[in-house]
Amino acid sequence: MQNSHSGRYSANAENHHFRPDIEGLRAVAVIAVVLFHAAVPGISGGFVGVDVFFVISGFLITGLLWRKASTTGGVRLRSFYGARARRLLPASAMVAIITVTVSAILMNPLQIRAVIQACIASALYVSNIWFSGQETGYFASRDPSPFLHYWSLGVEEQFYLVWPVLILGTAWLVRLFRRRSRTEATRSLWPYLTVLTVTTIVSFSVCLAVTKAWPEPAFYLMPNRAWQLGLGGVVALTAGYWRRLDARFAAAIGLAGLALILAACTLLTPDTPYPGTAALVPTLGAALVITAGCATPTAGCGRLLGLAPMRAIGQISYSWYLWHWPVLILTPIALGHPLGLPARLAAAAVSAVLAALTLRYLENPLRFSPGIRNSPWRSLGLGALSTALAVTVSSALLFVIPSPIGRGAPATPLVITAPTIPPGAPISAYDTAVHNVFAQVHAAVAESANLTAVPVNLTPPLADANSKGIKTFIADTCFSTINQVAQPECASGDLASPETVALIGDSHAAMFNPAFGQIANQRHWRLESLSKRGCPMLDLPLEIPDPTREYRECAVWRTAIMSRLRTEHPRLIVLSLQRNYSGVYKGQSFTPFDPIWLASLTRLIGDLRSTGAQVLVLGPIPIPQTDVPECLASHLTVAAACALSPLSQSGISAEKVAATAAGGYYADLTDLFCTNNRCPVIIGNTLVYFDISHLTAEYSRILAPVMGALADRALAGD
Repeated sequence: MQNSHSGRYSANAENHHFRPDIEGLRAVAVIAVVLFHAAVPGISGGFVGVDVFFVISGFLITGLLWRKASTTGGVRLRSFYGARARRLLPASAMVAIITVTVSAILMNPLQIRAVIQACIASALYVSNIWFSGQETGYFASRDPSPFLHYWSLGVEEQFYLVWPVLILGTAWLVRLFRRRSRTEATRSLWPYLTVLTVTTIVSFSVCLAVTKAWPEPAFYLMPNRAWQLGLGGVVALTAGYWRRLDARFAAAIGLAGLALILAACTLLTPDTPYPGTAALVPTLGAALVITAGCATPTAGCGRLLGLAPMRAIGQISYSWYLWHWPVLILTPIALGHPLGLPARLAAAAVSAVLAALTLRYLENPLRFSPGIRNSPWRSLGLGALSTALAVTVSSALLFVIPSPIGRGAPATPLVITAPTIPPGAPISAYDTAVHNVFAQVHAAVAESANLTAVPVNLTPPLADANSKGIKTFIADTCFSTINQVAQPECASGDLASPETVALIGDSHAAMFNPAFGQIANQRHWRLESLSKRGCPMLDLPLEIPDPTREYRECAVWRTAIMSRLRTEHPRLIVLSLQRNYSGVYKGQSFTPFDPIWLASLTRLIGDLRSTGAQVLVLGPIPIPQTDVPECLASHLTVAAACALSPLSQSGISAEKVAATAAGGYYADLTDLFCTNNRCPVIIGNTLVYFDISHLTAEYSRILAPVMGALADRALAGD
């Protein structure tokens, strides 16, 4: 996180108005973040340290700009941006170059391409926008980017671009409407305070709305975080009032503020919807600590924060923030195994040493060099050079790192032909058609089971399988996110058709949308895709996304979908869901395929049948639990190393009995993916999975004739 003068907020010098309490507060913030990333027990909310940094930056930068404007009548943007560039860009660029180079050595080609792209975005200070667009959750536990922490630097750099313009724009409006001189306009505090307060309130309102509807962008994007920077700015503009506070009262609110920060660090968890209202706790806490320090910076919590060890940590906080995350991410890759708690703490300590060296030999020499410091243009040039070096090195690596292209002989694409069943045909004809298409796929599965090298004509290509798969999945399936309770309208096929087919369930229903969409176009059905992330439609209390509470959004969504189905009366309802849920129902724990699960599935099928529809239940597919494209990129000549084991047939058989008894038609999909002992992740020349559990759109479309035969069989009834 940016240092923002390390507690100094003079308009024209960094050695005046030193606030030791702010230096110490920076130490609290960085320690919280580092311990959280090191997965230290009890620091489940340490990510709020970034919120504390935002408030500090808002206070320091707003105070600097205001004092400059009020004393000189304006802000010299060259000097302001030059100081930021000199202070921040060389260190971040150096850490980025080292991180991307080490990553290129340690990671497989598929992983490193995404890391290089993230490095370029980080060097340009748009990584928060980049990660938001990649649908990369900050709290994702699987293969996080070593540049993920740069998102907060992007927020602050974007803040630095906007804030001076806001100050100058306000001054221009004051001069325009009040006809005051330039100096008089900038000495009037209230217009600036009003603009900043309104900006803060609007940003907080946007944050609340977006956190609920679109949580990942809410976490990353600057407009949703501006209120935290703005609150620090409000404290800076009103600092003159806070200096008159009673010393004992100021000490009390400072301690209360520090208590709020520590409470947030220990009580919040990655499952807490964030930022939202939860972010008020550490944000207000930081604002109270800084407010108290305006009156008495060396009393109350200021005495603790001003201790020499805290100030020393505060001095290296920016570099420590830069170093700690890539060290924690890359060390286990280098060692070939996860780190235990002592090893993670040791890695954090190593990153602190690297931070101290960076401060001593890079940051301070460039920051205080008279030849650079006294020239805004040289400072800007240094920042531009640093950014250019990081981008150039990263871009060069894109050409040096080989693309993960298959090395095996071209494979024959899987093509399935399905017979047309005439109207009035007996049930046996539909059963024969299902058997026929399953046999075609199973033959290709058996042929692919012993595949050695990844075929050169693999589709989709490994290089973009994951990113393309995620974007296609999000664009084509219209499924609701975790926090949404409303279902987006998502109809395809013949929209005017009187025959409606509804595809319902969680993301494992959404992944079959390409297959059923193709069938709907061919048969002039109206296809409705009704799916929600992590919501299997069962009437069971689920322990996701937050294990400390019931997934209430799922229950609300399920009720709305059932009401919708009763109103629309689809001819066929297709149910698909992942079998990985757990929870407690009426005091008893449940897992997939157990009696509680089967009873819930029976009730659900009964409810769906009550709408007048036939019900097709799709059985489970094997789940990789590891990123398949990345696995293949590391095993281009031994693709079988990424193959999966078949699912247990006992659970599938139990589900089939329950579904059939409830009036549904159950399809065991095992033969579409597995032989008796192996489930290949490439069938024909088609990649089966684009991530850790979801089918590629390409394989889903290949299965369209199979889904069509299953739909016909379900519609034919008993």
